[in-house]
Amino acid sequence: MEGRIDLVLFDLDDVLYHYSRRRRAERLSEITGIAPEVIRAAIWDSGLEAAGDRGALGREAYLQAFGERIGRPVSLAEWVDARRAAVAPNGPMLALAARLRAATGIAVLTNNPELLTDHVDVICPELRPLFGERIFASASFGAAKPDAVCFERCLAGLAVAPSAALFVDDLAENVAGARAAGLHAHHFTSVEAFRRDLVARGLET
Repeated sequence: MEGRIDLVLFDLDDVLYHYSRRRRAERLSEITGIAPEVIRAAIWDSGLEAAGDRGALGREAYLQAFGERIGRPVSLAEWVDARRAAVAPNGPMLALAARLRAATGIAVLTNNPELLTDHVDVICPELRPLFGERIFASASFGAAKPDAVCFERCLAGLAVAPSAALFVDDLAENVAGARAAGLHAHHFTSVEAFRRDLVARGLET
C-alpha cells in the first residue's frame, strides 16, 4: 500500500481495551441503587453521553448532568469507578502498539468526555507507559468521531498530516469519517487482521 505512515492513531474502547456498556451500567446500579435499564436510558438513550463526547458540556457540567439524568448525584470517584469497571485491556493489541512504537508514532483518539483522559491512569493504567501524553478525548476538540473536525484538530496538535496517519477503530462509521478526512483507516475486527494490514503497509513483519 502506498503512502508513508508517520502515526498510527488508535481508538480506545473495543480496540485497545474491551469495553462493556452493560457492565458500566451495572456498576453504576450497584453504586446508586438505580436499575441498570434506567441508567442506560438516562445516559445513553438520552444523548447525554454523545454530548459529553463532543465537548458540549464541560467536566463539571457533564458530571452534574449525569447525576441529574439518573436522579441521584454521582461523584467523580463514582464515575471513575464505574468507567474502570467497564474496561479490560486487550493484551495482544497493546503488545502490537508497543512494537509499532519502535517504527512510527502512536496515539489514542477516543470518543469520550475529558474526565476519561483526566483519569486515564486509573481507568486504563496500561496506556500511559505506551502512549505518554498522546491520549486524547474527542471532547477536547469540540467534536466527536466521525466528524472530520475531530480528526483534523487532533492531527494538527500532533503536527501530522492526515495522509501520513493510519486510524484504527471498531466502528465502521468512524473509519469512514477518518477516510473522508484524508486519513488511512482500518476497520478493526481482530488483532490478526490488523496485523496483516500493518504487514502490507510495511509497519509490521
